[in-house]
Amino acid sequence: MTVGVALNASDAPNQVDATVRLAQEAAAAGLRSAWFGQTFGADSPQLAAIVGREVPGLQVGTSAIPVFGRHPLLVSSQAQTAQAATHGRYHLGLALGTKLLTEAGFGLPFERPIARLREFLTALRQLTETGTADFHGELLTAATPVPARVPGAENGVPLLVAAMGPQALRVSGELADGILPYLAGPRALAEHIVPALTAAAEAAGRPSPRIVALVPGVVTDDVDAVRAKATENLAFYEQIPSYARVIELSGGRRAADLAVIGDEKTVEAEVRRYRDAGATEVVFSGTEIAGEADRRRTWALLGELAR
Repeated sequence: MTVGVALNASDAPNQVDATVRLAQEAAAAGLRSAWFGQTFGADSPQLAAIVGREVPGLQVGTSAIPVFGRHPLLVSSQAQTAQAATHGRYHLGLALGTKLLTEAGFGLPFERPIARLREFLTALRQLTETGTADFHGELLTAATPVPARVPGAENGVPLLVAAMGPQALRVSGELADGILPYLAGPRALAEHIVPALTAAAEAAGRPSPRIVALVPGVVTDDVDAVRAKATENLAFYEQIPSYARVIELSGGRRAADLAVIGDEKTVEAEVRRYRDAGATEVVFSGTEIAGEADRRRTWALLGELAR
């Protein structure tokens, strides 16, 4: 099982330079992968491509690009370029997004998200595997009057989805290579998410899917103060039905109940619980929440677990 971290340098004077420095530190600590979120700021495939070039051997990925407001042709170009830049170490994560950000940001109605995800993945798979597409769906059209292949990305791009609900898991099992669940604890993974995803992949004749579990957490001695801060930082997710559902399925009441906060022994035990629940990879996020010293302490432990 690989162990990685989500990198966030959005408060730095230069986000790209700071991200590269963090990625170099992560690799030196023994971590295997670095992941980049996507909102309305930095372009995550570009960050991944830059980091992958600057830090040889580190796997890089986006977690995750919403399908609303994007087109498969453009996302394919981004993903294939990042794949060529990193010589095969780029992983593309997609998401449904949220009603709030989709409608307020793009002015688009957040309608039929599962149907859009299915069509997006179908067209994107054609593009990343063959460099061409001839897809005409209800919601999307993706055709290539000129080739869309990026030389250097001939082996394709792993496609992952931030899926946790039954319908999204079904589509992901059929059309993607795996999932990127967030705030889904070991109970939700073992009892609901992994069985549904695996069954869908088996029914579609696809290989066993990857489960890249994104986990907010940090190694610290100041547990109460850090958990209070995590409660504030993660409260946004409690307003989103899909997250509220998976938090409940995980046995939590608040989003912060799924944060892994404690000493090395506590965090190591939780990482192993995720593995036992079916996670093929564990990626810690928000490790900067308790300051630089605890972030480095966290990365040192995770690097040991990645070996």
